[in-house]
Amino acid sequence: MALGAVSRLRLRPPKGRAADAALAWGVFVPVAVGSLRSLVGEREESWSATILGWTLIVAACAALYLCRRRPVVVAAFVLAATAAYYLVSVYDGPLMVAFVVTLYVVAAKGHLQAAIALAALTVIATGIGTLAGNHDVNGVAVFMLTGWLVGVVALGWVRHNRLALARETEERAASEERLRIARELHDVVGHHLSLINVQAAAALRRLHKDPAKGARSAEEALGAIKDTSRDSLRELRATLGVLRQVDEMAPIAPTAGLNRLDELVASARLAGLAVRVRCSGEREQLPTEVDLAAYRIVQESLTNVNRHAHATAVTVGIHRGAGHVTVEITDNGHGPAVSDRRTPGSGIRGMRERAHALGGELTAGPGPEGGFTVRGRIPYPNGARSLS
Repeated sequence: MALGAVSRLRLRPPKGRAADAALAWGVFVPVAVGSLRSLVGEREESWSATILGWTLIVAACAALYLCRRRPVVVAAFVLAATAAYYLVSVYDGPLMVAFVVTLYVVAAKGHLQAAIALAALTVIATGIGTLAGNHDVNGVAVFMLTGWLVGVVALGWVRHNRLALARETEERAASEERLRIARELHDVVGHHLSLINVQAAAALRRLHKDPAKGARSAEEALGAIKDTSRDSLRELRATLGVLRQVDEMAPIAPTAGLNRLDELVASARLAGLAVRVRCSGEREQLPTEVDLAAYRIVQESLTNVNRHAHATAVTVGIHRGAGHVTVEITDNGHGPAVSDRRTPGSGIRGMRERAHALGGELTAGPGPEGGFTVRGRIPYPNGARSLS
């Protein structure tokens, strides 16, 4: 087991400055090995020319340490050093490899125009040298060099596009997760705080009207507020659990779903609403995300009734069909129609986003017989299991 851990550590690629140093050394070693014949064997040039050539080799390879941070500047410098090396030294060393690496990095960093310009400058300069009488490079070599540089730039640009797509996908996923968490927080905090506000206001009214009789009602309201705040904290901890670190304990609160509909209805009744529940259809165990969405739609609808509708009675209908669940909440209120078009709130919009995210639909507006009706239909695969 220890050997396996050591091997994983060794196979882990370097990052940051270590990666920059690895790039510089990784290019310098093969270039230096390929240029050793300028130091051994029969002399074809003066020692001063050899020292100058090796200085250019070291400078070009050392510049690769800064390549990822200043790709265009480093590539231009390496190109100039490479051109000077081939003009000074009579040995045809592999220093061109250093420039090819920088050209790839320039394209991979998204500087496509700069990469094309550097590649074109290289081909033009090589072609001019060939026409001027450089017999080491002929027309075929220039053609092959052009193909290599075009291929390197293309590979670098493909790498850039893949990284950009990966970043965009990651940012989109993070944005969707933030929106999901925001909807959860809105539903949990908004619902329970609304109930607490309604219960406290009702208790104060009773105390003002009849202090003696209102004392018992106030005591019941305080108990309901205590229960509501406890439920709110429990659901809030469960929602914020997605932000926990991997090594922390997972939230222990149960996942919200239609199995907790009785608790939701009981809290609404404590706020003074007469709530009637009608369930029909098949008894199927819903997928977790569908179950949560249906629960949140009912929860947010009851919250809106408490806050805006001035209603006294609410009917909650749950129908489980073959491959879909439908929730319908209708009140007898006469308050303003709550919609994402006419109010700045995000309740109806959040419910609609929940339904749409699962391929469903949600409508909200005044009912045919007055009041307000929210109706959501959420489909799910037919693999749901029947409840025993």
